[in-house]
Amino acid sequence: VQLQASGGGLVQTGGSLRLSCAASGTIFSIGTMSWYRQAPGNQRELVASITSGGRTNYADPVKGRFTISRHNADNTVYLQMNSLKLGDTAVYYCNADIWRSSYRSGSNYWGQGTLVTVSS
Repeated sequence: VQLQASGGGLVQTGGSLRLSCAASGTIFSIGTMSWYRQAPGNQRELVASITSGGRTNYADPVKGRFTISRHNADNTVYLQMNSLKLGDTAVYYCNADIWRSSYRSGSNYWGQGTLVTVSS
């Protein structure tokens, strides 16, 4: 199983970006999918998560600006980021709980990260 993140880049403050993360491989089901970020010198932190049923959760700094969504049919999670601030600069990682079969325990997987740089 692999998680492939994309969509990062350079954007000015106030701009928008949309991140995507697609899960591939032998997948039976996917539970919660999340986005984390890690800025230089900081610990990795949760940005947003979405359950298989669509319930969402956001970190306080991004509430009202970021929207997480998922498309279960193609095992993809998205992060729409609007009104970007300098403090949003970080490497963004996707994360997912994935079951490879109905008779195995699920495992937690990380994507490779995509860099988001917000400039003034």
